[in-house]
Amino acid sequence: MVQAYILIQTEVGRAALAAASIAEISGVSSSEEVSGPYDVIVRVETTDAARLTDDIVPQIQKVDGITRTLTCPVVGTR
Repeated sequence: MVQAYILIQTEVGRAALAAASIAEISGVSSSEEVSGPYDVIVRVETTDAARLTDDIVPQIQKVDGITRTLTCPVVGTR
């Protein structure tokens, strides 16, 4: 199992809509609007790294209003 957090910046006023759209993508376990330097934080759980980088991240990046993403793979589990 591969897990990652994706930190997202959006255009002004687009965070809620982006978070809702991202929540519908397969592999996304949570998508929340936040305040601070990023507008949305997404948690992804998938079967392998290739699916994360080749399928899920590109789908997220295509969501309207997103200006930048930063993918942070989880390296350890409890």
